[in-house]
Amino acid sequence: MKIAHLDLGDFPLFLAPMEDVSDPPFRVICRENGADMVFTEFISTEGLIRGAEKSEKKLDIFPGERPVGIQIFGHNLNAMIEATKIVEKANPDVIDINYGCPVKKVVNKGAGAAFLKDPVRMEKFTREVVRATRLPVTVKTRIGWDENNINIVEVALRMQDAGAQAIFIHGRTRSQMYGGKADWDEIAKVKHHPGMEIPVVANGDIDTPEKAALIRDKYGMDGAMIGRGAIGSPWVFKRMRHYLETGEILPEPSLEERIELLRKYLKMSVEWKGERLAVFEARRQYGPFFKGLPGIKKYRMQLVTADNAAQIHLILDEILEEYKDFVFN
Repeated sequence: MKIAHLDLGDFPLFLAPMEDVSDPPFRVICRENGADMVFTEFISTEGLIRGAEKSEKKLDIFPGERPVGIQIFGHNLNAMIEATKIVEKANPDVIDINYGCPVKKVVNKGAGAAFLKDPVRMEKFTREVVRATRLPVTVKTRIGWDENNINIVEVALRMQDAGAQAIFIHGRTRSQMYGGKADWDEIAKVKHHPGMEIPVVANGDIDTPEKAALIRDKYGMDGAMIGRGAIGSPWVFKRMRHYLETGEILPEPSLEERIELLRKYLKMSVEWKGERLAVFEARRQYGPFFKGLPGIKKYRMQLVTADNAAQIHLILDEILEEYKDFVFN
């Protein structure tokens, strides 16, 4: 699969853009564990043009995480164009436009998934962003606004006409938010439409090696994008790749390997965003990292209430000692 000049190989695996999750430390960990390409958290175009510190910091790219796409969202065309030029200076490999965020505060401003109600407007915004940059532009969206307004084939063809180099499709409608089940059949309609030429990547509920293979072999997609399935499980990409290539399921990583990854992630996070925020945002990782350990709840409670990195490392030492003979299935 290629995005413009970027050759990502056969059936690449992508880390999805996730707010407060896909920051540089997590992206590095995912790349080291088999992700073929990663995407940033979504960045407000209004925040960028105002010089908001939080928005500008999201432009940071660490060594070792490329290829990387920076994702932007907004509702004002002039702001989108100006922000695109700011993003270009950060020199990502791709600029991605978010047309899929279902969160109320984003949608109510006319951004994110709100564009699904107006494909003509979506096409106009995409075309202007493409014109404003030398970088490849991709888009991420959903299959439609609700079950009565599933218009992803029209949307995808318009994105292609506007100059998008690939489309990433979450198989849910905006009204579903993150509930229910992703509809891969609707994504497949885009991929197999005779007029579709750019790569089509499926997103939504792809959280096991077997599901990744299904997306490739049954649905014929060009790649798979993994979001929530990677939280606390950055090794999911490695296990998917091994299964796709061999048909064999890799053993789950050992407790020692998991803790080593967690320590590395925490160290990078502290260095990048400061200890207080790093410790707070790492909390969402602990549950999945230790899922399956009997009696882990007491340690998990300690981890999510720890307020400094030193405490966390001591707790991890205790977990490693108590469960040293445990084998994950």
